[in-house]
Order: sequence, then structure tokens, then C-alpha cells
Amino acid sequence: MSSRVGLKRKAKTGAAASADRGVSAPPARGLGGYRPGPDEDFMNPRQMEYFRAKLLEWREDLLRESRETLASLQSDSLREPDVTDRASSETDWSIELRTRDRQRKLLAKIDAALRRIDEGEYGYCEVTGEPISLARLEARPIATMTLEAQERHERNEKVSRDE
Repeated sequence: MSSRVGLKRKAKTGAAASADRGVSAPPARGLGGYRPGPDEDFMNPRQMEYFRAKLLEWREDLLRESRETLASLQSDSLREPDVTDRASSETDWSIELRTRDRQRKLLAKIDAALRRIDEGEYGYCEVTGEPISLARLEARPIATMTLEAQERHERNEKVSRDE
């Protein structure tokens, strides 16, 4: 892979797998080391602010990477004289652009999660209305379903795909 473009990939499986595979939220840096705990009221103002900060940091990281890719695309044209090198570079760019497209979709999910925070609906399953575990929200702050509801959804999706 070209040193011009760095791809960040982390494999996800099971209920965490979705259209935005390969992109995970960065650890929250703000709020002085605070981490939500089970001994607190669920989705209290401090937890809401924690997840808002985490989502905003993640969003800014994705936008920064996107700007870097755009700048790199504009400054580095495919100048390799060798056909094989050029093909390799084109493959690298194709992978990078697909990654950026997945991240574009992820930005929409982050924005939706921020709206749910504003509306007071963040952290609750869109299917059952039950609280989504803090551990799941920590790992996947854009989660909209409990793990059980997500697994059920994926099983149903697999059944319909297999038919």
C-alpha cells in the first residue's frame, strides 16, 4: 500500500458488524478521564455529555481524514511510469475511496446519534425501548439497538437473504 494513504481497519463481527465495517470510535479524550459507570442513573446529563463528546471527536477525526485524503488526491497524481506500479496505485486509491465512502455513511449515523442525544432518546433501543448497555455504547456509540435486538435483526436479515 502506498505510504501516501493510510487505511485504518479493524474487523468487526456479529452484532457490531454493519455497513460501516472497519471504522471504530476513538476513545473519548475529554471530560477529565470520566467514564460512565453502572452505579449512575442511566443517561444522566454527565453520561449524555460524555457520549456527545465521544461522537464529536469521532466525527472530527473522520472529517480530518477525509480532508487529508482529498488533499492527497489533489497533490499526488498517478505519475508512475511503470504500468504495474500505476495499477497498484490505482488499486490503493480505489480502496481508499471506498473507505471514505463508508466513513461518509458513518458520519450520517454519528449525526443521527447526536440528534438522539439532543432529543433525549440516546441510549435506548429503537426496537424494544430498553436501555442499551453502557459497554455496547462505549464500543459502538452509534448503536441504536440492544445487543439482543441487533442479533435478532441480523438473524432475520440472514434468513431473508437466504430465501
